[in-house]
Amino acid sequence: MKRHPSGWLQLAIISSAVFLAVIDIFIVNVALPSIRTGLGGTDADMQLVIAMYLLGYASFLITGGKLGDRYGQKRVFVISMFLFTLASCCCGIAATPFQLNVARFIQGVCAAFLIPQSIALVHVLYPEHKARIRALGIYGTIAGSASVIGQLLGGIIPDLQGPVAGWRFIFLINLPIGLIAGILAWRKLPATPPTSKGRIDAGSVALLTAGLMSLVYPLIQGRELGWPLWSILLLAASFPLLAVFVLLQRKHAEPLMQLQLFRIRDYRLALLATLSYFMVQDSYFLIHAVLLQSGYGLSATTTGMLFVAQGLGYVLASLIAMRLLGRYGKKVLLAGVGLMIVTLVLHMYLFAGGLPGHGWLVPVLFAYGMGCGTVLPSLLTTAMKGVPQPLAGAASGTYSTFQQTAVALGVSVCGGIFFGQLQSGHSYTAAYLPATGLNIGLLLLTALFLYRMPGTVPHTANSYI
Repeated sequence: MKRHPSGWLQLAIISSAVFLAVIDIFIVNVALPSIRTGLGGTDADMQLVIAMYLLGYASFLITGGKLGDRYGQKRVFVISMFLFTLASCCCGIAATPFQLNVARFIQGVCAAFLIPQSIALVHVLYPEHKARIRALGIYGTIAGSASVIGQLLGGIIPDLQGPVAGWRFIFLINLPIGLIAGILAWRKLPATPPTSKGRIDAGSVALLTAGLMSLVYPLIQGRELGWPLWSILLLAASFPLLAVFVLLQRKHAEPLMQLQLFRIRDYRLALLATLSYFMVQDSYFLIHAVLLQSGYGLSATTTGMLFVAQGLGYVLASLIAMRLLGRYGKKVLLAGVGLMIVTLVLHMYLFAGGLPGHGWLVPVLFAYGMGCGTVLPSLLTTAMKGVPQPLAGAASGTYSTFQQTAVALGVSVCGGIFFGQLQSGHSYTAAYLPATGLNIGLLLLTALFLYRMPGTVPHTANSYI
């Protein structure tokens, strides 16, 4: 793919969107204990710092794609980049946990508007198939690298000493990146005229957002407050809200979510595997960040460095797994899930006796990352196998919505078990064991769904988002 230097600059501008969107998922994981100390928040507030971003992301991701079609990808990209930067600044200057979590939700919504435009712009800039596949590969590599960089910076930055609390800079570092990317996008990206005049179904978006919020928010705050009546009623209301959303999608001429996708058996199984797998993905980081720092007294920097071992294992395995997927199909994913289960059992064994030495912990974290890297990049490829081409865009958007919702649910449920045990007076180790046991159960469920799918899948480009 020989490109003029401006072509590489355009790809870098586009990729800045996925870099910022992914890094803001991972950078908060290690920094959560520092954020709690700085704002005087609760355990539930820490969970919401992750969950609110993901709920905004999940609720508006499909709408983000439709906005680009209606108003032009470049225009929506530029506006969303500046708004994402502004929301990041609001996170960095937040004075209360409530302010932070409102800003995190808005930040997630802006990320949901950014990502579809960046993917669409790759197709605009690289119309030739081979060039596009390579560009998407670079795009995916940047997304994977952002997860590792986020964990490292999330550990180092909160330990910085200065007149301003260090944790605030995990959000404020988005300011120069976002401003430069937004200005360059306006000046360097080609104009993209609207391709659709279809209206945005605001009612469906509102129902989906209300349903997801009613499901996740009481799971987090209800446990913290001893399950007051409002939390039970709100949780119960989530199911009819989501049911009404589904009914409206069946009747709408331009639905937000294409329900015929769920008639494809392999796609259904892949979504179920996605749901159970991604409930483990971020709850793992939440639980271990709190265990290592609040439980065992490690610094944020040391914790971040340990998580880098996991990230390096992920990057290495993802490069290998995508080459093996076309030949061995679901066996690759099953091997990855199996490795994650074995290493989580080793986690439980090591932590049962207190803080293990780094000589034991680092290779176990690296092996767990290898398992993640074998599974995560291949799940989307597996899900898309039997989807007809006209439904590919809708299927990808629905998959991403399930993915982000699952992460928020995992933080709520698995994190809730962990913090609930601490709230009941148990030690950090005693709280860690049942939460990790649930993650192992979810991975076994993932393996079951994958086992029921066909044996092979075609080789396609890697994608994290």
